[in-house]
Amino acid sequence: MRSIKILSLATLSALALSSTAFAQDGNGDTASGKHFAVVGGISLLQPKNDPIDGIGKVDGGPAPTISASYYFNDNFAVELWGAADKFDHRVRTDGGAKVGSVEQQPLALSAQYHFGQADNVFRPFVGLGYYESNFSNEKIDGLSSTGNHVGVDTAKGAIGTVGVDMNINSTWFARADARYMHARPDLRVAGQNAGELKLDPWTVGFGLGARF
Repeated sequence: MRSIKILSLATLSALALSSTAFAQDGNGDTASGKHFAVVGGISLLQPKNDPIDGIGKVDGGPAPTISASYYFNDNFAVELWGAADKFDHRVRTDGGAKVGSVEQQPLALSAQYHFGQADNVFRPFVGLGYYESNFSNEKIDGLSSTGNHVGVDTAKGAIGTVGVDMNINSTWFARADARYMHARPDLRVAGQNAGELKLDPWTVGFGLGARF
């Protein structure tokens, strides 16, 4: 919750900055017609509770993210988005006790529609696409002494995005977004399928971008 509050305050600060700076951008340059954009930032990823019997919660966590977009015109774009580092999760029981840990690193390709004109200060957008998330360093504390390997299959499926770009000037912009991933990977213990993990995580992110 504290991290989300920090992101919210940063977003509000960027809103105030963008509305002032864009209004003062008098060099005659415009955002319209630029076909490429890159965004770097940080996202919080939170899986849903009770993903499988015996696991009450998989803690969320932050990771740096990066995206690159190609704009076919001012409104339609395709975006490649992913985590620049791994999200680190603690696995807990229904009672809250830590029983293990796992890391994941998602990568997604999405089509997007950006509303309004390219030079508007605020530009909401929506996206839909396909993602894969690779899991690594899976560990269940109670199985460490048995030698039984614990693994989580690669999650893959649909990803949905909503967000808003806040123009600072014709080149720079701030971004806030939320993404939902439909994630149902299989959990494997000693090579045997132990059930489906209903993770279905959300991400909330904030970043700074440039278009050219």
